Amino acid sequence: MKKFIIQILILTMIAALIAGCSPNAGAPNAGAQARTSTDDNERPNSEPVTIRIGGLKGPTSMGMVKLLKDAAEGKTFNKYEFSLAGSADEVTPKLVSGELDVAAVPANLASVLYNNTGGKIKLLAINTLGVVYIVEAGETISSITDLKGKTIYATARGSAPEYALNYLLTANGIDPGNDISIEWKTEPSEVVSLMVQNQGGIALMPQPYVTVAQGAIENLRIAVDLTKEWDALGVSSMLLTGVLVIRSDFADKYPDQIAEFLEEYKASTEYVNANIAEASILIEEFDIVKAVVAEKALPFCNIVYYAGSEMKNAMQGYLEVLYNQNPQSIGGALPDDNFYYGAAE
Repeated sequence: MKKFIIQILILTMIAALIAGCSPNAGAPNAGAQARTSTDDNERPNSEPVTIRIGGLKGPTSMGMVKLLKDAAEGKTFNKYEFSLAGSADEVTPKLVSGELDVAAVPANLASVLYNNTGGKIKLLAINTLGVVYIVEAGETISSITDLKGKTIYATARGSAPEYALNYLLTANGIDPGNDISIEWKTEPSEVVSLMVQNQGGIALMPQPYVTVAQGAIENLRIAVDLTKEWDALGVSSMLLTGVLVIRSDFADKYPDQIAEFLEEYKASTEYVNANIAEASILIEEFDIVKAVVAEKALPFCNIVYYAGSEMKNAMQGYLEVLYNQNPQSIGGALPDDNFYYGAAE
């Protein structure tokens, strides 16, 4: 077991480097809340359980804060225990060993885990679309094609944001290896420092770092939204950032409770998108991001809820894009249909 956990730790450290750090959830009801009905006819024909959830600081955990608040006040069907981590390599061993039941993780890591645990981890829902943007302190960039001949500051080389950018550049007739120059840095803070020193520049940056950087760099603006550029290609896939995964044995044992959890989670994402100010306070309460940052960043964090066939269609296309650039970024193979919880044809 120790050897297996060490192997998973190594895999997740690699996957963390491969992951990426206007809500698209339709027009949610501003009064949406997690269900609190006491009518037994509306609830599963089984007893509630405690579901242990692991999350990461940042957008992938923001959508669940109303659920967590309701749980703390005893308003949810199930009980939820939530733990927050700074990186995926802290969460994944606990998920694999059974200390956690559900986790919010980078999208490609879900595939890595499925492939490297023999199907013991499944995809439960998509919770965050793309959160990566091209920013600049100027007015020279308005589309992907404007990047030709430019120098871009970026972080996390060999990661999902790089693969997404390369995919979009190629789709728009730009050779990533020859037509642009990328200066790779270790941390987003290095990129911000460079842009402050140079009083300008162009950067590839995720939320909420974009919002933080805008507080430090005058006139820094979002020049290109990679998610919108991806959608503009008219393909069936989507640019993804975060997902919920679940232990397969837990899902098999408690299908009714998981169905209830998904309903409550969906309502939570709708609340967050419809109540930015109130949700930002909850986001800080659960130590995910400071409220002042969350309130400005949330409209650009693309918090969503996609499950079932919608989840499967979006994820399959996204994983194919990553696989074509680096098979190891998704665990070496495209996952089979059993990976997609509740998405039977």
